[in-house]
Amino acid sequence: MPGSRSDCFLFDTTNYYTYMASQTGAELARRGKNKDGKDWLRQVGLALLVSREGRLPLFYREYEGNRHDSKVFWRVIDEVFSAMREFADPGAGLTIVFDKGMNAQENIEQIDTRDGFHFITTYSTHFAEELLRVKLSAFKPVDSARNRELERLGKEDDRIVAWRGEGEFWGRERTVVLTYNPRTAAKQRYSFDQKLLELQEVVFELRSRARSGKAPWNQLKHLEKHYLQACEKLFMPKDLYQFDLEKEQGKPKFTFRKDYYRIGRHIERFGKNIIITDHTDWSTDEIVRASLDRYLVEEAFRQSKDEELVSVLPIRHWTDGKVRCHIFTCMAALTYLRILETLLGRAGIPQTAATVMETMRKLHSCLCWYSGKSRPQRIIEEPTENQSAILKAFGYRIASGVLQKSN
Repeated sequence: MPGSRSDCFLFDTTNYYTYMASQTGAELARRGKNKDGKDWLRQVGLALLVSREGRLPLFYREYEGNRHDSKVFWRVIDEVFSAMREFADPGAGLTIVFDKGMNAQENIEQIDTRDGFHFITTYSTHFAEELLRVKLSAFKPVDSARNRELERLGKEDDRIVAWRGEGEFWGRERTVVLTYNPRTAAKQRYSFDQKLLELQEVVFELRSRARSGKAPWNQLKHLEKHYLQACEKLFMPKDLYQFDLEKEQGKPKFTFRKDYYRIGRHIERFGKNIIITDHTDWSTDEIVRASLDRYLVEEAFRQSKDEELVSVLPIRHWTDGKVRCHIFTCMAALTYLRILETLLGRAGIPQTAATVMETMRKLHSCLCWYSGKSRPQRIIEEPTENQSAILKAFGYRIASGVLQKSN
């Protein structure tokens, strides 16, 4: 099955904020849209390629913090494809999975011109609104581990469902898959309703200020400016209300009403995701599962920001060379953790590196000074069953308080 071989790779980008001063001369640290919401700080970007099978980091590149994802992809695409080819079996068809932030026309054209390379990407619902009108009755449940678990629990209504079709994107006919996640839709609807109430409070406040007749609140442009600022702060669409400023008995009257058509069009996006690929031979289930597995590279980014194991943050360096060296050591640490998890998995121990490290920290030792001995001897305590299994996975055991190679 295509999705199960080591011929599928996941690519994504992230950034790491720094507390570097503005006057410090570093090319990598630039201000941009920070994924932790700290746009006022200088940041360093990181592009990462991960194998779907084994989750191993295969390629990374640090870049300037103000560079757009699609531009980064264009700049490193040759190196990314070389890393994919070196890791895969000779002659295998390769697939790269990435999100909608990188599917610029020139990037897709680069993939189209290369034999043996395919892509799976997401696509913004704002640019394909006609797909959102596909009736849910045309969707079918996806065959995935999560859906099977929901079915076992009697929660069939919570399963991810998908619809498959075709369409012209980036100058060629592509396979299109539209997915719908009821749980995601419910969460998004709840969040939207809460924000809509907050926006309504803002509109009521603007009406109250307009009634005062004082400048500049007696000007429609000024009222609209504050409304748009509120929308931006809440990450809400700006066309959910319609406004007017009239005169009533010589005083300004601010009138407004909800645009229910626009609200409805916004709600119909909830829980839906568009996937586009040049694969025509893969099943719908394989395409959806590969797209969902993008969480593996996102998981790598989360672990890279973990303070205990990898710890890219905080970046305490201020020259480009030292920043690159710091990121290199962190990516090496991330790779070792993935190798550790792979070895444990082969031994039948499906535990994360973080869990294993915490478990082994609890294996203590002490210095024992025996009668007649001139020097103390370090003795390791008796390991638990789980600790023994972990040691065995790496070819070790503890005998008489001493760490030894297994036979």
